[in-house]
Amino acid sequence: MKAFADLLEALVLTPSRNAKLALLTGYFKRTPDPDRGWALACLAGSLELRNATASGLRTVVEERVDPTLFRLSYDYVGDLAETVALIWPEGKSQNLRLANVVEILQGSTREGARTHIKGWLDCLGASERLALIKLATGGLRVGVSERLAKTALAAMHEDPENTLSDIEEMWHGLEPPFVSLFAWLDGNAPMPQVDLRLAFRPVMLAHPLNSGLYSADERKAGLHEQDGPADWSLQRLDAKLNPTEHSAEWKWDGIRVQAISLDGEQRLYTRMGEDIGHSFPDVLAAMNFEGVADGELLVARPDANGPVIAPFADLQKRLGRKSPGAKTLRENPAHIRLYDLLHDGEEDIRPLSFFERRARLDAWFAAQPILGGVDLSPVVPFKTWQELAAIRATSRDTGQEGLMLKRLDSTYVGGRPTGPWWKWKRDPLSADCVVMYAQRGHGRRSSYYSDFTFGCWREGPEGTELTPVGKAYSGFTDAELARLDKWVRDNTTERFGPVRAVKRGLVFEVSFDAVQRSTRHKSGIAMRFPRIKRIRWDKPVHEADKLSALEAMIDAQHV
Repeated sequence: MKAFADLLEALVLTPSRNAKLALLTGYFKRTPDPDRGWALACLAGSLELRNATASGLRTVVEERVDPTLFRLSYDYVGDLAETVALIWPEGKSQNLRLANVVEILQGSTREGARTHIKGWLDCLGASERLALIKLATGGLRVGVSERLAKTALAAMHEDPENTLSDIEEMWHGLEPPFVSLFAWLDGNAPMPQVDLRLAFRPVMLAHPLNSGLYSADERKAGLHEQDGPADWSLQRLDAKLNPTEHSAEWKWDGIRVQAISLDGEQRLYTRMGEDIGHSFPDVLAAMNFEGVADGELLVARPDANGPVIAPFADLQKRLGRKSPGAKTLRENPAHIRLYDLLHDGEEDIRPLSFFERRARLDAWFAAQPILGGVDLSPVVPFKTWQELAAIRATSRDTGQEGLMLKRLDSTYVGGRPTGPWWKWKRDPLSADCVVMYAQRGHGRRSSYYSDFTFGCWREGPEGTELTPVGKAYSGFTDAELARLDKWVRDNTTERFGPVRAVKRGLVFEVSFDAVQRSTRHKSGIAMRFPRIKRIRWDKPVHEADKLSALEAMIDAQHV
């Protein structure tokens, strides 16, 4: 555990991406199996220890430490793992292997996991206690993504670039602790042979157009945020991209999926490789084709003129349900809208250009015996960026998130390569909202109040009152965060554990992608992807928007 704890501590204190890669590669090279494999699973988010829960950990701590002292300490520190690691009484240090911890927790009940964790905390130092808790609860927050961990693995091999592609391709066919993978990377065995026929293929992602066409220095200076929404697009598009080299299509307001149907077997994966087929039996039944396709999962209701795409809120009613009932299937029928073909039957066509793949997709779809539940996303014809900008301006009225631009010569490459694909999202909505509550953040923000709940005015039984409409924790600089944190501390009116209610004295200009009706929220509405656009230190709170303004936005959305 000590080597793993030292790695986590070094990663937290290392901001440089290249330095993090060196730390990871060095750890993987010198750490034996299966410890390094379990560490990799933890860092890449592939390790699930369902019976080691945060609530169980709090129970363990309150049996050993005064509960009031623990709650006050947790409120001050803001991070559960760090609080427990620091407040737990020191015991006699003992050597503990990472692999033993994982294997014991995997075979434990919830009660057993609590007992084991309690015993381990007694024989570990503070840094090892921190690593143990982060491992058990899955809340690492050390600045390492799955992609970064894979890149560090590839650096162990003599051909890192091609090795990374190989790792990406085989990743979802491997299981922790990845002994065969490490044997290959060490040069002691051939490449693992993984059955990829029904396995998830790494998806190709797009860059945002509004920031992607600016240099790093221009983005750092904030130029991509200073131009008007129409000005930057046409000026930069004309200067940077050739419209004749690109294809356009709608960006649908659903979730990205990969649909695999080969020899009578079907799989439905999210963009992260999670198999969600059990939640969408109606989609699996509609996948009467041979191949692997890329598309958008939506809710679509039948109509004489073709399927009518429902708002994202209707799809949300289906997400996360393991076994949807007959009523759910009937009221919110799921649908896939395809826009790319990865395998035409057994043939892998990802190395072909998008132009060729799209032509193959059209021909392939026409030849399949599909009766319903699956269709194609149409190509949006255009000749100039000005013409396409006018089409994009209608996206909110017709329920789309905006447009996708794809280079006609782009091959299908997993990850987010810069240049081939762009997402040109519709302009966001905005509202002026009043800050109501603040909560401490996590990781490097654990000492700051950085998560804010805000509201709008509405007429209530006792007059005008604030009602919460959203929560956001992004959109401000470190300097602004420090000022916000001080404002929260100076204007606290009540405390609810880690949450503080504040005086009605600060307005945020909040941007959001959409707003929809919601029975789960007190206000009756829910913002989609809210973020703080500006802190309106200058604006009186009584001038903030009313809830009726948000309701009018919903009524204006013809979806």
